[in-house]
Amino acid sequence: MPAMRYIVMKNGQDVSFVEMPASHAYQLSALNLRLHKEIDKLTAAAVPVLPYAIAECADVELHDKSITIHSGLDYMNALEKDFSSIEEKSYPLISLLTEIRALQAQLEQWYEEELDM
Repeated sequence: MPAMRYIVMKNGQDVSFVEMPASHAYQLSALNLRLHKEIDKLTAAAVPVLPYAIAECADVELHDKSITIHSGLDYMNALEKDFSSIEEKSYPLISLLTEIRALQAQLEQWYEEELDM
């Protein structure tokens, strides 16, 4: 089994985990920081709520069944869908979408290669 890492996400009082290949976990944390830096500049009426990446860990053993672990690819697909639906007129949203789609493509390739093994 490949090495995985978990990004701890916090949205208000809700906590969830995103399971990422260890080789890509840092990219998701960095992307999350960048999106938070830029999200306040968006002027669209409907901007998605973005959780904060608050930690990374190598292993998770959950005792609370209400906490969710999302696959990295599922998380990136949802993130891309949320950001591509923003009707932004002022801010160049394309650069944020490019970064999201780049990590999304890397994960798709990673999962394909894992399935081939």
